[in-house]
Amino acid sequence: MDRVLSGIQPSGPLHLGNLIGALSNWIRLQDKYECYFFVADLHALTTGYGNPYQIKEYTVDLLMNFIAAGLNPEKSTIFIQSQIPEHSELHVFLSMITPLGWLERVPTYKEKKEQIKDKDLDTYGFLGYPVLQTADIIIYRAKYVPVGVDQIPHLELSREIARRFNYLYENEFFPEPEALLTDFPKVPGTDGRKMSKSYGNAIYLSDNQTIVTEKISTMVTDPARKRRTDKGDPAKCPVFDLHKIFSTEDEKKEITIGCTTASIGCIDCKKILIKHVIETLRPIWEKRQELINNPSLLIDIAHEGSKKAKKVAGETLKEMKEVIGWIF
Repeated sequence: MDRVLSGIQPSGPLHLGNLIGALSNWIRLQDKYECYFFVADLHALTTGYGNPYQIKEYTVDLLMNFIAAGLNPEKSTIFIQSQIPEHSELHVFLSMITPLGWLERVPTYKEKKEQIKDKDLDTYGFLGYPVLQTADIIIYRAKYVPVGVDQIPHLELSREIARRFNYLYENEFFPEPEALLTDFPKVPGTDGRKMSKSYGNAIYLSDNQTIVTEKISTMVTDPARKRRTDKGDPAKCPVFDLHKIFSTEDEKKEITIGCTTASIGCIDCKKILIKHVIETLRPIWEKRQELINNPSLLIDIAHEGSKKAKKVAGETLKEMKEVIGWIF
């Protein structure tokens, strides 16, 4: 089967947006492709270098959520990036051939520097993030990387770096990774903006039933509905955006009619959503608890996944060194 690779930074606990936008898609892909999914803890150091211990905590939690959400270690190779030193070694080689201008034009480079004011991002690690990202992908010679449309420029840079390597050493050694376009629905947070850890508006996979109920109950709705008798517009309501993801077609029709005629209130609308979100999260909570009670199982999964990934990465690195004549 063709190989797919993707990873998530352990920069905080996973939320509902991560589940809908990434993990749910990964779970489907593992039945169609040879999948490699990893915790990108080295990438988390680009902005979290001041608190590596916290990254370690988030790494364990992220790995737990991978398994609890439905990634199957018998179908996918699940590993921790820093446990495969070949990623870092290939990163060094690629950094020697990557033009500085390529990195400076990455769309998110200036954006993040402007947005994140509480950390010094004038570091090579932050600038060279895409080079390490390229190493992550091509060391497994992955054919596909699941991305949204907004991430295509990042993947194109990885393709350019692979292409440059092949040109410099006159060998079509690294395949150029292709985008596996996925539809990431917008998952609104409790304040109506995109769900994000940095906004403090997220519903986390580790939240319990009481917290989930409280967060959804206090979500913003259509501002036109100030009173129970006011008619609303579901198109202007973040709660309805979540209904589009979690509720049935009949329920969405019922809610639309009820909202536009004021025959149901926002509390009733939210109760339906709460039921579905809890139904979605309950099996994840149960699996998380199982892993918390049996931590050795998580350790075994990470160990076996890293062992398999290291074997593949090591073989690629050895062959690459032979291509460029770097064998002693």
